[in-house]
Amino acid sequence: MAEQQKLPSRSENYPEWYNQVVLRAGLADYSPVRGCMVIRPYGYALWENIRDALDRRFKATGHVNAYFPLFIPMSFIEKEKEHVEGFAPELAVVTHGGGKKLEEPLVVRPTSETIIGHMYAKWIKSYRDLPVLINQWANVVRWELRTRLFLRTMEFLWQEGHTAHATAEEAEEEARRMLDVYEDFLHNEAAIPVVKGQKSEIEKFAGALRSYTVEAMMGNTWALQAGTSHNLGQNFAKAFNIRYLDRNNELQYVWTTSWGMSTRVVGAIVMVHGDDQGLRLPPRLAPIQVVIVPIWRKDVDKTPVLDTARQVEQRLREAGIRVHLDDREEHTPGYKFHEWELRGVPLRVEIGPRDVEQGQAVLARRDIPGREGKTAVSQESIVQDVRTMLDTIQQAMFDRAKRFMEENTHTVSSYEEFKDVLSTRGGFIRVFWAGTDEDEIRIKEETKATIRCYPFDHDGSEGTCFYTGKKTNRVAIFARAY
Repeated sequence: MAEQQKLPSRSENYPEWYNQVVLRAGLADYSPVRGCMVIRPYGYALWENIRDALDRRFKATGHVNAYFPLFIPMSFIEKEKEHVEGFAPELAVVTHGGGKKLEEPLVVRPTSETIIGHMYAKWIKSYRDLPVLINQWANVVRWELRTRLFLRTMEFLWQEGHTAHATAEEAEEEARRMLDVYEDFLHNEAAIPVVKGQKSEIEKFAGALRSYTVEAMMGNTWALQAGTSHNLGQNFAKAFNIRYLDRNNELQYVWTTSWGMSTRVVGAIVMVHGDDQGLRLPPRLAPIQVVIVPIWRKDVDKTPVLDTARQVEQRLREAGIRVHLDDREEHTPGYKFHEWELRGVPLRVEIGPRDVEQGQAVLARRDIPGREGKTAVSQESIVQDVRTMLDTIQQAMFDRAKRFMEENTHTVSSYEEFKDVLSTRGGFIRVFWAGTDEDEIRIKEETKATIRCYPFDHDGSEGTCFYTGKKTNRVAIFARAY
């Protein structure tokens, strides 16, 4: 049960506010294993809704689910040079099993390109076998030094798509298509606006030809990489000898992609939408969309109020709305209001004796506090009114987040201005960029800001690089990021 104490203020201590919201709203808890977390039922229900919404989209674009082993031979990881260099510091390695030292160490899955590449080499023989469009829902382990619930943990849940294609063009189309799928999910389910773009060479996935990303802005104006899609070219195909006979009966290497979104999107939802009262969950993903709180006085028969509340609950449930009736007698309505606000339930239905007499109920929006967010509706039309209100809340949450991102996206023309804006206002800093990899590393060391992406929405116009002074038509977005 949530404690009835005030949360830390977002403006005064954002990291502690985040941790306390995750813990006290019942999303997750710390594991006895350092860097790991326990996802509690409420948090897992949120993840299930995320998973289901993504899974529908994957299947609608022709993908199927499969499962691959958790343990990967070390020799597989070492086959792709960039891949092993990128992941080496994060690997968890099993050297003993069954009381004996293993002949070959096993890596606990950090990602699955290698083992899936091995299997694809067995399965793909002809152009008729292509494309292969597989996704898996799994856990992965990366030995992170600094962890934070949902945002960065040693073990986390995710989906990882892995596809193989006959041509470079098909692989590129797939990588872009899946980035669009992520954008669609984040916009329409999570109510999170994003910037789509390509990662820099330094920030791209280890072993990829090109990496694409959807970048979201958190409530403290930092960036979070919400999902990535990678065109792997033929790097893994050549490492694992994934070849097929084409229509001319000639052997060709396939072109592959991979793409993923993890439980860190739960953290994104907390940080994009939360306020000083706790979570604000988008209705389409909220485990509980509507909570009904019956209100009565101790000296008055509560039966009529409870009966009405149960009737409303049944009607909403039959309409497919995720609803909970809080009929606990040991807590006051005020206590319940506070608890369900903390847990981010989008809509509260209040029913008291006067509401029963007048045939009405009061709808209270989580996204708009106080009286301004309350509306009295007829019990007769409550199902439609609730549906309409949930849709209104969903759109309002997206609009608010988009407005926040736009207001905190800045353009600068010099490095001094860049550092000043970053330290005083933060946010996304959109600049013309002609710097080298070394310049990018130097800026990161001096400011802790990284290139989040080269945004797709740039119109191709030319400008002056804020750092080098050179003319360029490339635009980059810098930000501090999780």
